[in-house]
Amino acid sequence: MKLSEVQQILDAEVVVGQDQMQKDVYTAFGADLMSDVLAFARPGTMLLTGLTNPQVIRTSEILDIAAIIIVRGKVPPPETIKLAEELNIPILRTRYILFETAGRLYRWGIVGCVDKVDAGKKRG
Repeated sequence: MKLSEVQQILDAEVVVGQDQMQKDVYTAFGADLMSDVLAFARPGTMLLTGLTNPQVIRTSEILDIAAIIIVRGKVPPPETIKLAEELNIPILRTRYILFETAGRLYRWGIVGCVDKVDAGKKRG
């Protein structure tokens, strides 16, 4: 699926990365604890989160996250936007809550990048 399709599904605003909307995405991971993201997310996945601080961008850079989807209508501060632009990490924002965001993406074929943490099974 293209990031532009994700934008449509989530009725999302592109905050950073309008030029990257043709990027392919297949998996997602949702969390507000960056320690969980570091422990379980996989490169190339979309990060669904309600956090808007620059640490989200730094964590995404480390993991080579494909895009950040900020949920609950939150607006990232200027320092977060600036860092995402510098590191070329797309940010979209949606008014849907995390659960609804994940459900809508799943309905359209996006799966989790990990199916069970105890099994550690990777996807995609």
